Amino acid sequence: MSASLARLQQSHGVTIVWRSYELRPAGSPPIPPWYQERIAAMRPQFEAMAKQQYGLEIRSGPFGINSRPALIGAKYAESQGVGAAYHDAVFRAYWQQSRDIQDIDVLIDIAQAVGLETEAFRTALDEAAHDESVSGDVAQAMAMGIEGVPALLFAGRYLVNGAQPYETLVRVMQQVEERLKQEPPA
Repeated sequence: MSASLARLQQSHGVTIVWRSYELRPAGSPPIPPWYQERIAAMRPQFEAMAKQQYGLEIRSGPFGINSRPALIGAKYAESQGVGAAYHDAVFRAYWQQSRDIQDIDVLIDIAQAVGLETEAFRTALDEAAHDESVSGDVAQAMAMGIEGVPALLFAGRYLVNGAQPYETLVRVMQQVEERLKQEPPA
């Protein structure tokens, strides 16, 4: 979890619910070379911003991977009560340890680290219910017009795109609370 979200959760008691989102779902066209070059050129700026604003050392994993197995694993981890720990471990593995989170062996290492049993986790990666849950989250994001990550949804309807500093998230929360107070009771 980002430092801003963790701080917001602690200071304001917010509940964070993670939803699945695929940047490159199955069947997506190949990423054009010019776009890959553009992202690679922007990476040093992104890494500097992450360090300056959030105190994060970024060493991201491979670009353009299939994140679906990690997302399915997250649904299983949630069903076992360790969803937040799994999410944080996958985040660190990809963004800070440069690990390939489409690799099942990497996901199994993460699952073991958060207390999940290996064979049960491996089996869960092939269960239709978890895959359908991921598909449901992705469909919901598309219906809301979400086109990137991170995307934060406050009170089920106020969307904030992109990583944001803690202070910005506090202002958003205050604005949402004010709007909700002004609404007539349902």
